[in-house]
Amino acid sequence: MTLFSTFGLFIALSLLIALLLALIVIMPWLRASRLRENPVDNQLLDINIAVFRERLIELQSDKDNGTIDDTHYQNQKTELERQLLDAQREVTPMVAPGIKSRLIIMVWVPVLAGLAYFLIGDRTPVFDLWTAEDKVAQVADDLLTGKIDQPPAWAIEDGTQLISAMQTNVYRHADDPDRWMRLSELFLSLEATDSAIEALSRAYRLSPDNEEIATTYAQISFFANKGQLDASSRRVLQDVLAKNPQHEGAQMLMAMGEARGSNFAEAQGWIKRLRESIAAKPGDHTQALGSLDELSANVTAQEQQASQGIEVTVSIDAALLPLVKADDVLFVAIRDVKGGPPYAAKRLPISIIKQGEATISLSDLDAMMPERTLKSARDEKVQLAVIARISHSGTATAESGDLSGNPVVFSPEQNQVNVDINQQVP
Repeated sequence: MTLFSTFGLFIALSLLIALLLALIVIMPWLRASRLRENPVDNQLLDINIAVFRERLIELQSDKDNGTIDDTHYQNQKTELERQLLDAQREVTPMVAPGIKSRLIIMVWVPVLAGLAYFLIGDRTPVFDLWTAEDKVAQVADDLLTGKIDQPPAWAIEDGTQLISAMQTNVYRHADDPDRWMRLSELFLSLEATDSAIEALSRAYRLSPDNEEIATTYAQISFFANKGQLDASSRRVLQDVLAKNPQHEGAQMLMAMGEARGSNFAEAQGWIKRLRESIAAKPGDHTQALGSLDELSANVTAQEQQASQGIEVTVSIDAALLPLVKADDVLFVAIRDVKGGPPYAAKRLPISIIKQGEATISLSDLDAMMPERTLKSARDEKVQLAVIARISHSGTATAESGDLSGNPVVFSPEQNQVNVDINQQVP
């Protein structure tokens, strides 16, 4: 289908819809010719009848109250009836519109509708989409259904057209998880990680039993979240392992995520399970087992570093709890009381706080710069302080409306600090 045929079809459908609406509007006019030659508008007569009834009720009330006698009541009633009969004789004919008036409406309604469509908004994106559909719609469908792995050279001369066609195709087949999966691959190739995760989440909701989709969704979420397992990716991996306890990819992600979350014993447990699973397979797996041993040694080293860190207990004042939102971010950092970049810092989802309190470990694993560590600060006897802040925007810089607490200074020998978030940034 060419661009002009598509455009022509659109115009024809638009005119048809406009014409149908016009006919609905003027349908009473079309029926008027089938009525009496001089139809009567009875609206005035209805009003007079209503007034007559009200006056009659008033007269009856006056008679019952003794305000007027029976003779006066009968005279007034007779006069009202006479006035009502006179009003019936004075009828207002309804003028039926002529053929000229009808034609004007029938022509101008679709014309004005078309002008409004073209003039009110910029239709360039729509025309561009039509062009893309006419040119690469079939290529997009073949890519999304796996019929081809690479688009032909002519189809990627304008990458925007192919991307638009693929997105349109997926939304037309929104119940196909494989199309959402392949769309996520496109977004990943364009480094649009957030869009890729959204596409994968839709694919997973449509097909939660598909291990490939589930593990890919968890993996991309894991790395996008800087190596941390959020509640969603953890739940996905747990579902995969519940159905397939020997799934190596899911086990590796769990081991890495637990290590990143300072759950070192759990991480070592996953490494052990994964090592046993690989060792039980036939063949030479020396390289894989060596990599797992190296990972286990790294986890041990991280655990040792974490043991030399600071355990920070963050609590939120009860009066401020209603101000905390579900998408807020908790920032905890250790810095020199004189200022400068922090020696250790963590950015955590607000969900880590349970019943107004959370315990966070800060160590050299959370150093912002390799040469600026807690160990170096303690060796140099730097006076340190812990700060905690809840950000509504998710940015590291404090903004108006954020919740924060006063910095808590601690000695080099201290390993535990309590911080109370008890004020709102003005």
